[in-house]
Order: sequence, then structure tokens, then C-alpha cells
Amino acid sequence: MSTAPTLLVADDHPLFRSAVLHVLRERLPQFRTLEAASAATLGQALQDHPEVELVLLDLSMPGTRGFSALLHVRGEYPELPVVIISSNDHPRVIRRAQQFGAAGFIPKSAPADAMGDAIQAVLDGGSWFPPMAAERSEADAELAARLAQLTPQQFRVLLCLADGLLNKQIASALGLAENTVKVHVTAILKKLACYSRTQAAVLVKSLEAEEGGAG
Repeated sequence: MSTAPTLLVADDHPLFRSAVLHVLRERLPQFRTLEAASAATLGQALQDHPEVELVLLDLSMPGTRGFSALLHVRGEYPELPVVIISSNDHPRVIRRAQQFGAAGFIPKSAPADAMGDAIQAVLDGGSWFPPMAAERSEADAELAARLAQLTPQQFRVLLCLADGLLNKQIASALGLAENTVKVHVTAILKKLACYSRTQAAVLVKSLEAEEGGAG
């Protein structure tokens, strides 16, 4: 397996993925590039390629709910920088991405040079965000802290809960024993200070990037 430094582009639009890959090859020819088009293929790629040094992540892909993929990657690979790349550049969306642990945010409307500069800044250990008018949200900060307590497996169970799946269905989807799912659900509700599965599902819904739709 190659251990060359690698960048991973996770976006479900093939044309946009191609455009980003073109910028990366022009600006950062020393890096290999990988692609993912869904939350599942993103997770698999990160598992298979520990040499990934940066993830460029679209907010809206199959298997994601707004910021859920960002939180999942940050929880499972805390040292791995994630740059959100989205057509939804509402100031509140940018601010939430920052509060949920993104190292950068690139609007899809950004010119290729700005995209290259942003990626280079993050690879150099910095961050890159467009100017923001939105204020920091204490509610988002608290939500991020609560979600950070979940293990990667608990986070996967939480997303299944948000889809309305029963314990038996979650067990089947994640390849777990039903009793294990039960234990996870109890732990999730406790960590998130939720009194019901429905309340936990509502909390996940609040991760969706409301303003102007995600993309």
C-alpha cells in the first residue's frame, strides 16, 4: 500500500469532484488524491488509507445529515484536518462548521486560486475561513461538546436513531448484537442528556445546515 501523502475529496457530484482534483493536481502535485461519494465510502477510504493528511468534505452526501460527517471524522480521527467545501456559504453555516471542528471552509463558488490557498494554509497547520458575520453560538458549542463524548460506534448508532430505525434494524445495519445496540442507545441518551430516542433524533436534525440548503 502506498504511503505517499494523500488528500481525500468527499463529494457526491462527479463534475465538482473532478474540478477539485484538477486544482489539487495543479497546486499540490506531490500529493496523491482519493475520492469518496458517500458517508460509507468516506469511512472506508479513511480506514483503508491511514496516509490521508486532509479531507475535503461536502456537507450534503448520501448517508450524511448536515454536519454529521464532519463530527464523525473529527471524532474518529481527531488529528486529521477537515475542510468543508459547500455551495451553502451562509455565515451561520460557516460559523457552525468552524465550531464543529472544521479547519477550513471553501465556498464552491470560490475561484481555483482561493481553493488552492485554503488547502495549503490548512496543510501548513493553519485554518482558512471566509469573513463571517455570524456570531459564535453557545448552543452549537454545547452541542459539539456533547457529541464529542460519543464513541465512533455510538455516533453511527445515533445516526440510525435519527433515521427512525428500531434496535433490531440498527443491529442488522451495523452488524451488531441487538443487546449491544441497546447498551449503546442507553449510553447515547445519557451522554446527550436526552430523555428519549425522539429527542436524540431532533438533536441530530439540528446538525443540518438550514440556511439556504446544504450542498
